[in-house]
Amino acid sequence: MSLVAISKVQPNERVDAVLAAGQRLFGENRVQEAQARWTERRAQFQDLQLRLVGPLQSNKALDAVKLFDAIDSLDREKLAAALAEAIQKTGRAPQILVQVNTGEEPQKAGVAPADADALIHAARETYGLPIAGLMCIPPVDEEPAMHFALLAKIAARNGLHELSMGMSDDFETAVRFGATQVRVGSALFGARG
Repeated sequence: MSLVAISKVQPNERVDAVLAAGQRLFGENRVQEAQARWTERRAQFQDLQLRLVGPLQSNKALDAVKLFDAIDSLDREKLAAALAEAIQKTGRAPQILVQVNTGEEPQKAGVAPADADALIHAARETYGLPIAGLMCIPPVDEEPAMHFALLAKIAARNGLHELSMGMSDDFETAVRFGATQVRVGSALFGARG
């Protein structure tokens, strides 16, 4: 199981302290912020791994493929096409997770659970993407267990093994439901702000 340190909008001194403690797997929300934060650090820490955990616009796919080792937010076919094109151009193939909006919240990114199988199939078969697993962020006002169980069920029927689920407040529950990655920010860095 992997701990993804969510460094988005954290002050650089906190990020450097976590790096100094040995953490090498980080998650960022935005391509441009990640480029500014990690370009120099990547030269210094050869074993650094970066995951894009936030929504990705199709026009940023090339920059994302160049920078990130994994993109955890594939949620539509247009983005699958853009990622496939970026992979062709760069020769880099980051690990890709499909983001599932298990709560079907209109303000959140992610494919609806009912449409997840079709997107996974298209991403693999039509675009040749290396889909490794799924990611979800449950609604804050609901018990996360049912969302984690749903994600695990979708992953199992599609032969996917990576499950990125669970954050600072619910990672223990996520682990019980098979998480292979947990995304921890405030519990690791302290409150943002």
